Amino acid sequence: MPKPALVVMAAGLGSRYGGLKQIQPVGPHDQMLMDYALYDAKRAGFEEVIFIISRSMEAAFPGDMERRLGNHLHIRYAVQEIEDVPAGFSVPEGRVKPWGTGHAVRACRGMLDAPFAAINADDYYGRSSFQKIYDFLTVSRAQQPVRYAMVGYDLYNTLSASGFVARGICRTDYSGNLVEIKERTHIISTQEGAMYTEDGRVYYRLPEDTIASMNLWGFTLDFMEELDIRFTQFLDTALRANPLKAEYFLPEVVGSMLRDRKAEVSVLPCAEKWYGVTYKEDLPIVADTIRSMTEDGVYPENLWP
Repeated sequence: MPKPALVVMAAGLGSRYGGLKQIQPVGPHDQMLMDYALYDAKRAGFEEVIFIISRSMEAAFPGDMERRLGNHLHIRYAVQEIEDVPAGFSVPEGRVKPWGTGHAVRACRGMLDAPFAAINADDYYGRSSFQKIYDFLTVSRAQQPVRYAMVGYDLYNTLSASGFVARGICRTDYSGNLVEIKERTHIISTQEGAMYTEDGRVYYRLPEDTIASMNLWGFTLDFMEELDIRFTQFLDTALRANPLKAEYFLPEVVGSMLRDRKAEVSVLPCAEKWYGVTYKEDLPIVADTIRSMTEDGVYPENLWP
């Protein structure tokens, strides 16, 4: 069986590449958080990376990645374009917003010949998370419904002390299978625990054992066909209901497959702490954490010699 590939959703960096907080250096040799995720992925066994990029990134991003990673990973690129919609559809006039993470992964259809993992480009996931998803993907499965995987984090390990975050809140059964995933776009950390709001006024507490998705998924190849089919279904509704802003999110695709009993999803528990730079106040905290892990030998000073 071909070795699993890693798909990195980086198109969202297009407006940020070259300056904003999500790609600011955090390591001793100007490494970004993405460098640490890719280093951990390589240690887990991944050798091929497909970056999903925007058209505006084509001039600078591939050259930079080749200089940094070209001697260590096999790199390819897919371009996410807003005009990439199925036959019979067109982009609504005035639409400039990308179609979302599900559309991003769909951009690499035809490029994969093996199971794959998908991650965000600007998150730190931790070494064990990549090992878990790689080990899952290297086991051959021929069953119906198909089985995918998601690395599940303790919600409290994914919060920012600087403000609210959006997370996929998960419900599992006693066997560790995903039953439901629901996007909560405004979660805060309080002395009473994690709480979310839908209207900015009333807050609801989330249980201490809540599992959060950080968009670290493991899929078999059949998922690409489902992405295509369900994107058409999404557009049928979205172009009427919210043509300028509706997004095709990866977790919602998985959720719809669960409801249709087309797939099962193993939630792989992970004790790692997530790091990201959601707010400018997060940057020194993340940099200090990376410095400590480097001093403790978790990472070498130079990831890509």
